[in-house]
Amino acid sequence: MADKTFVFPAATSRMDCTYCGCAVEAHDPIYLSTTADGEPTSQFCNYGCLAAHIDAADLTTDTACNWSPAE
Repeated sequence: MADKTFVFPAATSRMDCTYCGCAVEAHDPIYLSTTADGEPTSQFCNYGCLAAHIDAADLTTDTACNWSPAE
């Protein structure tokens, strides 16, 4: 599994939110990277857009161990 790293790039150019398309710099941005060099691969206006993206892309389905109360 790829390491998810939070990075804060220098604000040199406008970056659009991966989820809603708004300029992230106008909000409380979150930058994510899945690369070793830390370059942003996704950016979001705030945790609301990040959470909505996770839900819309169904990123949490089958990502945890199966657990049952009987175990």
